[in-house]
Amino acid sequence: MEYGLVHLPNGIRIVLHPVASSVSHACMIINAGARDEQEGRYGLAHFIEHLLFKQTEKRSTNQILNRLESVGGDLNAYTTKEYTCIHASFLSPYLARALDLFEDLFFHSVFPAHEMEKEKGVIMDEMASYLDSPEESIMDDFEDQVFEGHGLGHNILGTAADLQALSKTDIVDFIQQNYNTHEIVIGISGKYSLKKVRVMAEKILGWIPDHHTPRRRLVPTEIKPQRLTHHKPINQTHHVMGAKAYSIHDENKTGLLLLNNLLGGMGMSSRLNLVVREKHGIAYTVESNYTPYSDTGLFHIYFGTDEEKMDRALKLVHRELKKLREQKLGVLQLYQAKQKFIGQIALGEENRLNLIITLAKSLLDYNEVQTLEEVFAKISAVEGSLLLQIANEIFDDNNLSSLSFMPE
Repeated sequence: MEYGLVHLPNGIRIVLHPVASSVSHACMIINAGARDEQEGRYGLAHFIEHLLFKQTEKRSTNQILNRLESVGGDLNAYTTKEYTCIHASFLSPYLARALDLFEDLFFHSVFPAHEMEKEKGVIMDEMASYLDSPEESIMDDFEDQVFEGHGLGHNILGTAADLQALSKTDIVDFIQQNYNTHEIVIGISGKYSLKKVRVMAEKILGWIPDHHTPRRRLVPTEIKPQRLTHHKPINQTHHVMGAKAYSIHDENKTGLLLLNNLLGGMGMSSRLNLVVREKHGIAYTVESNYTPYSDTGLFHIYFGTDEEKMDRALKLVHRELKKLREQKLGVLQLYQAKQKFIGQIALGEENRLNLIITLAKSLLDYNEVQTLEEVFAKISAVEGSLLLQIANEIFDDNNLSSLSFMPE
């Protein structure tokens, strides 16, 4: 896979994935998210993401939304615990239009008071929808439990009280403290030469002053595992269990990603799905997930089932974890697990928007672009003995926290 890099004097970096297609994709990622918020201002990063689309010094909301849509393009954004990302898809002649829009949204938004109040209402509705979805809200509560008192714990949407209290000063301060130019990466996938992208980027983004505010993210402290149960007005039991895991820089990250995919990752043939759902039919959804962060990570297993089936489901889950702790994968099992994981990643990256976001994040996280070929090589190099070691570290019953939502 070919790619090219552009480094602007102000620290902004651009990664280009040249591809012969009439459709292009671009993203702009800033290394700032919910974990960078101060206590009492939870939800600020996500609130800013909403407001970026509302008004700039030269464009109204309608002009922003129509800038790409008027030529058949698409514009969207999202916020995570560590990133804020705007992304767009459009026909290849409109790259300059997309980059100009990114620049306008991130560096010229004005955050008018009436739009702030309107978006507070929108996000309050978003909060309510999450509370109506216990399978989603239980994960937020579980992260808060595992990362108690830390920025990685609280909900990206924040709290109603914090949201209502947010001011324009809070927004300006957050941007000043966290939107550093050397932590901004733009990804582009399309039919362009590196020279053309460089000239365009220098013209549109080169004027932005170098901004580098020192900051230090605090590593989460170790907290004793807790097993909690909350009773709620729901019809089904929801259960999540897990523990802190490896960061994006840990050499065991690839091994846990592989192990997670084998246990309860993508597809219907994961061990948990085959046993809990297909064989015993006691849960519609059972899955595991591993999210690596810059300095820690989180592994968890989730399932929902009827209250009377809860204990049986738990026993089956723990049985599968015990197998991975005690039984080293055979040569064929390991090979099949690797091929499945590699194939799923390859199919997922056929979506070029996903691919260019992945490449941009790689440059942001590692200061280099990790190609799919390099990722696949790392997966292929994982040994069965390492997976056994990882399983005994992460899946140890003594390290697992849990949270259950039970019917009242």
